[in-house]
Amino acid sequence: MVSDTIGHKKPEPEIFHAAAATVGLPLPGAWVIGDAPHADIAGAEALGLRSVWVTEGRPWPQNSFQPTHIAKDVASAINHAARNQG
Repeated sequence: MVSDTIGHKKPEPEIFHAAAATVGLPLPGAWVIGDAPHADIAGAEALGLRSVWVTEGRPWPQNSFQPTHIAKDVASAINHAARNQG
């Protein structure tokens, strides 16, 4: 999905709603997996969604918000979200 097509960029809530609508799934209960603390994780937190931050070897840089889970890579992040649905 391209932000320009939607007219909004992360962390704006509209882009998360558009992503859910695109795949035909409800946003409540979704996981946000990302590597950008502000855009991905803060956006998820603002919507009350669970999140997995992909570290790519970096330490977590924020004190004002936290991801639900931290993973070393995308595969681990997807595994965690899949095991913790519901």
